[in-house]
Amino acid sequence: MDGADRRTALRLVTFNTHHGVGDDGRHDLARIADLLHDTAADVICLQEVDRHFGDRSRTVDQAAVLAEGLGRSAAWSLAWGPAIDRDGPTRDAPRRQYGNAVLSRLPMVADSVHRLPGEGEPRAAVRAVLGVGDRTLTVVATHLSSGSMRERAVQATALVDLLPGPGSASLVVGDLNATAGAPELVPLRTRLADAWQQAGSRGDQARGWQLWKRDQGLTHPARRPRVRIDQVWVSPEVRVAAARVLDGSACSDHHPLQVDLQVG
Repeated sequence: MDGADRRTALRLVTFNTHHGVGDDGRHDLARIADLLHDTAADVICLQEVDRHFGDRSRTVDQAAVLAEGLGRSAAWSLAWGPAIDRDGPTRDAPRRQYGNAVLSRLPMVADSVHRLPGEGEPRAAVRAVLGVGDRTLTVVATHLSSGSMRERAVQATALVDLLPGPGSASLVVGDLNATAGAPELVPLRTRLADAWQQAGSRGDQARGWQLWKRDQGLTHPARRPRVRIDQVWVSPEVRVAAARVLDGSACSDHHPLQVDLQVG
C-alpha cells in the first residue's frame, strides 16, 4: 500500500458566525446549525462564538447549542477557547465568554487554550489534537486582531509556536483579518501553505456582477465580499483536494470556507 492509499480524507469548515446574528439583524443559531450540518464536515472551527455573553445572543451557550444541533447523526466533541472571559451578572450566573470553538466528529485526544499577545481586544487560540486513523492532526483555530498589523505579526508567530514539530500533520484555521499574502503572515508561510492556493479544485460565491472575482475565494463581507481573510493553512503532511467558499450571507457577515483534506 503506497502513501496515497494510507491517507485519510476529511472535510473541515471554518466560519466566523458573528455571534449568531445575520445581516438581517436576527439571532438565529438554527440556520447556522443547518448550514453546517449540510456540509457533512468532520471538523468545524468557529469564531465569534458567545457563551452566556449577553442580550445580543440571548445569553445562550452558543457552542453547546451548535454542538447539539449538529449531533443529528453523530456525537461531536467540543474544544472551547474563550478570548473574552468575564464574571456573570450575579454570583450564581455562568461566566460571560466569547471566543473560538473546534467541533469534531473525530476523536479529540487533547485540547488547550492559549492567550495571544496584543493590547487591543483580547485574542486567543484553541489547540485541538485529533485522532486520524493511527495518526494525529493538530488544529489551531483562532481569530486575529482586526486593528493592528504589528499585533497580527506577533500573534502569527505565537500560532506557529503552538504547532508540533516537522513531520506531524497540522493546521492553522480561522479569521486572520489579513489576506494570505499579507506581510504579517510571514511566520505562517515559513511552516505552512495556504490551502486555497493548494486546492486541486476551487469554488466561491462570485456571481453576477462579481464574476470577475471568480476563484479569488473572497469571504468578507458576506453580501459583497472584498477580501479573503477566512483561511486554512496546512503543513506538508496534509494535501488539499478541494476548497469552496459557501454561502453564509443569511447567517453571518462572513462566508464559511470548506476544505477537503487528505491527511497522511
